[in-house]
Amino acid sequence: MADLRVGIDVSPLELTGAGTARYLNKLLEALGREPGLELRRRRFPGSSRGAKIARDTGWYLAALPVAARSDDVLHLPAHRGPLLSASPLVVTLHDLAVLRHPETFNRWTRSYSRLVVPRLARAATRLIAVSEFTAREAVELLGVPATRIRVIPHGVEEPFTPYGPAAGGDYVLAVGTLEPRKNLPRVILAAERAGLDVRVVGAPGWGDVDVESLGYIDDEELARLYRGAACVVYPSLYEGFGLPVLEGMATGTPVVTSEASAPAELADGAAVLVDPLDVEAIAAGIQEAVARRDELRMAGLERARGFTWEAAAKATAEVYQEAAA
Repeated sequence: MADLRVGIDVSPLELTGAGTARYLNKLLEALGREPGLELRRRRFPGSSRGAKIARDTGWYLAALPVAARSDDVLHLPAHRGPLLSASPLVVTLHDLAVLRHPETFNRWTRSYSRLVVPRLARAATRLIAVSEFTAREAVELLGVPATRIRVIPHGVEEPFTPYGPAAGGDYVLAVGTLEPRKNLPRVILAAERAGLDVRVVGAPGWGDVDVESLGYIDDEELARLYRGAACVVYPSLYEGFGLPVLEGMATGTPVVTSEASAPAELADGAAVLVDPLDVEAIAAGIQEAVARRDELRMAGLERARGFTWEAAAKATAEVYQEAAA
């Protein structure tokens, strides 16, 4: 039997090194080890504002469906893609923050997404949601039937393990793109009240987030910072998955995260949950995480073992087969 020809839009790698890029890079690597797949990378280059607009319009709505005509399946990993396609569409939904909280995005992103994302979801043969929370959001906000959604969480792998060098100092670690929903100003205030420094790792984003960050760093350095932190603090206001929660648990570091949305689902009892709008609650959560370090370390490591990129790739390949059938 011939391999299934799978087109994958890798254009998001032009735009970010954050969560979507990590998902795409790790998934591609693991899919390359799956039998029966011929992966075809589809790409529109450029990261300027003009390139982004050209990608959102000319590439996704016109050029990509032509380029992918010979693909058995076209996978769209970042909420962008053609509304008409000869190839069955598989769309990954990381979160629907742009529809739930449009005020936290720039005008182009929120206007384009409001018009395109619901139509793209309805055009898809299958949707991949990265959490049960995101699957429920898709049903409510996009009006798609749950029967077309498959929940496939992210994985975690080396160097995000408890073994290796650890950074020095008494600090809490916050990881995330500098954007309003990551709630970083409250993290900084809460850490100060808990008597600890804050180290922020995250690429520049949008919105008026005046926070000093170490910027984008490689995985080895990020893992070193995770291991050395008193705890990871991730009280996002809205999240579809929460990769820093998983990476923190996998490195054996206590995690403080939001009591609502996907991070609470992901932690499943292995982290301290807090009200993300309450600075005092976040500060108390930090103190609790430090006091329960050994207990949370063991619980987090056990929880993280259930998330692998191999499992994500296998489940994704099964979705391709469903879509192509």
